[in-house]
Amino acid sequence: MDTIVAAYGAYLAVTIGVTVWVARTLFQNGHRFLVDVFHGDTELAVSVNHLLVVGFYLVNFAFVCLALRTTDEVATVRSAVEMLAGKVGVVLFVLGAMHFFNLYVFSRLRRGRAARAEA
Repeated sequence: MDTIVAAYGAYLAVTIGVTVWVARTLFQNGHRFLVDVFHGDTELAVSVNHLLVVGFYLVNFAFVCLALRTTDEVATVRSAVEMLAGKVGVVLFVLGAMHFFNLYVFSRLRRGRAARAEA
């Protein structure tokens, strides 16, 4: 098997595995946070949680697919591992950035609702 094909397979296995793990973790642990953001409206929190997970999968799988291609020469195992590490690192960075952006948006929503409730 060609080294680049093996590297692509490893890249897809790692990034898809990490994406599924992160999405499940966010879905399970995000419920309580969203219920608080939506002031106890459990139905709305569950719906938004599902929509966020679907959007998360779509955006991340699209990014993984777009970032798959490489122009680097991958002739050795070392170059394959280096390419794989760089690509997985970028995917993890994007995952983290998406997560913090979502937390920022929802914390702003929660603060805005709390301020309106006090007024």
